[in-house]
Amino acid sequence: MTGYRQDRKRERRAKKPLDAARLEEMALAYVARFATSAGKLHRYLERKLRERGWEGEDEPDLAAMVARYVERGYVDDAVYARAKAGDLLRRGYGGRRVKQALGQAGIGERVADSVAPKEHSAREAALHMARKRRFGPFAVEPVDREKREKQIAAMLRAGHTFDHARMVLDAQSEDAVHDWVAEAAGEEDFDDVR
Repeated sequence: MTGYRQDRKRERRAKKPLDAARLEEMALAYVARFATSAGKLHRYLERKLRERGWEGEDEPDLAAMVARYVERGYVDDAVYARAKAGDLLRRGYGGRRVKQALGQAGIGERVADSVAPKEHSAREAALHMARKRRFGPFAVEPVDREKREKQIAAMLRAGHTFDHARMVLDAQSEDAVHDWVAEAAGEEDFDDVR
């Protein structure tokens, strides 16, 4: 009896192959529910076609479908990139990690470069990570050389530059790190005036 029930469940779970209307419905539901890039939407639709198959004669033109969604404004890579970059920076990730995440989302080089963090934002992200992970002057107790090297490695993996990691970890006090971050804000303001 148990085998019969399992067979019936498998039969119920088997999804029908997609047709044009169902594929369109899935794409609309995806962009309505998630902030996405054109590349991520394309990969999602490809995955659904692999999982379910296609009922029509000719394979669907996914690139045209995605382009239509971009044209209508349902998908905007620049908006997605700004939001994703801002989120990662607020969580303490550095510029390299931001660029990597945008590349994985299918964001083009030009758009990724346009939202790359400026020096002040990169320093703020390094400060945030150090405070959150209790690195450098935020540590509860002094760290030995081995632990310091692990902290540097963690900051590098998070996408920070070696100079930023070293500056934060070598800072004598929390105020010194805050001053270092504020210094970059002043430099950016000065650059804007020029």
